[in-house]
Amino acid sequence: MKLMENIFGLAKADKKKIVLAEGEEERNIRASEEIIRDGIADIILVGSESVIKENAAKFGVNLAGVEIVDPETSSKTAGYANAFYEIRKNKGVTLEKADKIVRDPIYFATMMVKLGDADGLVSGAIHTTGDLLRPGLQIVKTVPGASVVSSVFLMSVPDCEYGEDGFLLFADCAVNVCPTAEELSSIAITTAETAKNLCKIEPRVAMLSFSTMGSASHELVDKVTKATKLAKEARPDLDIDGELQLDASLVKKVADLKAPGSKVAGKANVLIFPDIQAGNIGYKLVQRFAKAEAIGPICQGFAKPINDLSRGCSVDDIVKVVAVTAVQAQAQG
Repeated sequence: MKLMENIFGLAKADKKKIVLAEGEEERNIRASEEIIRDGIADIILVGSESVIKENAAKFGVNLAGVEIVDPETSSKTAGYANAFYEIRKNKGVTLEKADKIVRDPIYFATMMVKLGDADGLVSGAIHTTGDLLRPGLQIVKTVPGASVVSSVFLMSVPDCEYGEDGFLLFADCAVNVCPTAEELSSIAITTAETAKNLCKIEPRVAMLSFSTMGSASHELVDKVTKATKLAKEARPDLDIDGELQLDASLVKKVADLKAPGSKVAGKANVLIFPDIQAGNIGYKLVQRFAKAEAIGPICQGFAKPINDLSRGCSVDDIVKVVAVTAVQAQAQG
């Protein structure tokens, strides 16, 4: 499945404005030139205008068409401070403190998204996931119906018969360490929506466990069973089933034996892991042993698109995540 080719096409067809909070950083500057050149999105770089321009000249990058916004000089800063104060005043934030906070590039960029001055946000090349999620949860918050923000990896496995010709979604592999049954249910539903809106496939969601349909008895199995029940009750329109072992999720012969009659078993294209240890280990095993392309972690569950980068990301990684963010923005209107 030519996933990124499809995503780039969708992004170009309805360009969105994406803000890069780490605007002074080299990879973001280089990615901006490529994104503008290829017509993937409109780009805003947040940071000191003089530093960004000096760095662009040093790196030999042409920033024509890229908008640069400096929180220290922007005419928007005072309005963002007032808006942030209103959002957080019940948490003890004063107007003076709000003015200081929104001058932080990540907070400034998040306010841009909140107030509609940008359609999505990408950060993380030099900041931690927590640095990104904290303002996101404070300002943008979760989409109605999602109890948690989670992450998904888009996995494209060469020469593979499983999923959608080797394409699958893995969640949650990077954010929620040990989700409750209720949180796991929310992650399953949100990931199914990601499959439909971003990847344009009909989701078949497997709730993974070391047990299949009661073959083992343990509190860890009970959590997955409860999560499956909650997800089905909340979204009867979605194909969600479990608890399922990995082989029962993907292999028809195993599914016919262990979970006969399931609409998901043997043909799952969305895998929901019971906790972050299983998810993180699972995606890295597939990435390394099967030489799969792993795109992510992509954040899901925010009311507006906010996405994280690995601090070891490449320019190409940033370009891809910006395209993904743009398509998420299209789906969220």
